[in-house]
Order: sequence, then structure tokens, then C-alpha cells
Amino acid sequence: MSNITLKKVSIANVAQLQKIGMTTFSETFTEFNTPENLNKYLVESFSIEKLTSEINNTSSKFYLALDDVKDDTNPIGYLKVNFGESQTELKDSKSLEIERIYVLKEYQGKDVGQLLYQKALTIAKQSNVEYIWLGVWEKNVRAINFYKKNGFITFDTHIFKLGDEQQTDFMMKLQLVPCNE
Repeated sequence: MSNITLKKVSIANVAQLQKIGMTTFSETFTEFNTPENLNKYLVESFSIEKLTSEINNTSSKFYLALDDVKDDTNPIGYLKVNFGESQTELKDSKSLEIERIYVLKEYQGKDVGQLLYQKALTIAKQSNVEYIWLGVWEKNVRAINFYKKNGFITFDTHIFKLGDEQQTDFMMKLQLVPCNE
């Protein structure tokens, strides 16, 4: 979609980020989780205080995807990437974590996710990291296929806690520079 622009998130956009984060997470996972677990996760992960702290962290970056034709004030998707100690798990200085790429259901299949992914790839290359990694829920087949299409391979698993439920995520990696193994 040529009418999509990406905007780096600042504190002024925290309410927009909260809304798109809660909406897209709910759209993606409501049918697979209890309302109690989903609500607990949304309240904890998308509070204004938590998002403000994450935006202020210089080792994390958020970008909003905006549809310039339909409505350039309400995001249709977003990206969050982490470096170094801000990464949720590996904390490798030679890597970038894609923590989140989420797109509203009505925009899925319209290359918005691909545009957000390309932004993450550009950031990774500009930062001279050796690889990109992420965690994706084992039951999120659409996302797994998206990352496989973009060259990611599964290298491990980890536990993701949603409310009081433990779920298994596939850890996937895209090598940007050859390994010396």
C-alpha cells in the first residue's frame, strides 16, 4: 500500500500506541484465550505508565503505521524493536529483537506488516547487528508463515505468560551476516 507512512512514536503518541496495541492484541488473541487472562495482559502490558517507560528507553523504538488516505490520525499497525539489555530474552549486543509487529485485521494481507518488517530490517542493518530475532506464539500460524517467508528460521522455544497461562513461543532468527561457527 503506497498510502501508508510510518511515524516514530514519541510521548505525544502514547495514547495512540496504547489504543492500537490493545486493539491489535485483542483482535489477534481473543478467540484463543480466556477474557480474564487477556484482560490481565492488556492492563499490565499496555498501561500508559509502562508504555511511557518503554518509549523513553533509548534501546527500544516504536513506529506507528498510518493510512494517509483513510485516516492519518488513527494507527493501523505498529512495530516495536529492542536492542541490547532492552531485549526480552537474548540481550545480545549483536542482535535486534522484533518484539511486536501488529496490524489491524482489516489491513492484514495488504503489506502493512511487510512495511513494518522492512523498517525493522532497515534499523537492524543501520545498527550493524548480526541477526534479528523474535518470539511468536506456536499457534499463530499466520505470523509464523510471515516470518518464514521473510527468511526466519526457528532456533528455540520460550515461555510467554498471558495472564495465568503459560504459552509456548517459537524463537525465530534471521541471520544478517554469516556466522563464524
